[in-house]
Amino acid sequence: MTSLGFLYPGHSAEDDYPRIEQLLGSDIRLDVVHTDIGEDAHRVDALLRMGAPERLTAGVEELRLTGAEAVVWACTSGSFVYGWQGAHDQVGGLARAAGMPASSTSFAFVHAAQELGLTRVAVGATYPEDVATLFANFLDEGGVTVTAVKNAGIITAAEVGTWGEGEVLALARAADTPDAEAVLLPDTALHTAAHIPLLEKELGKPVLTANQVTVWEALRLTSRRVNTPDLGHLFTRQPIIQA
Repeated sequence: MTSLGFLYPGHSAEDDYPRIEQLLGSDIRLDVVHTDIGEDAHRVDALLRMGAPERLTAGVEELRLTGAEAVVWACTSGSFVYGWQGAHDQVGGLARAAGMPASSTSFAFVHAAQELGLTRVAVGATYPEDVATLFANFLDEGGVTVTAVKNAGIITAAEVGTWGEGEVLALARAADTPDAEAVLLPDTALHTAAHIPLLEKELGKPVLTANQVTVWEALRLTSRRVNTPDLGHLFTRQPIIQA
């Protein structure tokens, strides 16, 4: 049994995790501990407070009791908002506090892009424009070129959590560009686990979503590889062949 730990801010789309656990198989357990979201706002100052060390470490002891072998801060905006080095410092502090390998959703996107050999991606972000731009800058620092950013301008995770398949697909389509090798949908407040096969079919290319890559990152930290096509191209272990 491989036990994976996730620190998830507040309550929005955490039900993606039991859905993903069911798809992965019986020997992998996903344990979610909720952190204090503070002010629910996709605003830089609020996001910096959301990802503060004291908020993350507050859930560490509960994760230890689950037997987790790795922990991922299941939040995109609450990590990339710190910048490349700041996000490294954030997960470094989390690893020390937890006594286990640690990462965040922001780094999960970069590592997943590297896994698939992606160099050019489009971003469909639920965030306001300034926050979406910070994510694009983070990807750029990770060696991933962003061809376009489509932002939905949503302020709260609570509103994002109400989106269904239609809204998610519309955002992905609006973000896509012909030269993008994949479409990225950040925000762990967005329900996507049930929609990935449809998204990839409709766009004709890989789609990376926040909760999907977060779980993949935890598996990577524990050196587990799982072939689960229902979770998209990322979980089939087939790199993109560059032209």
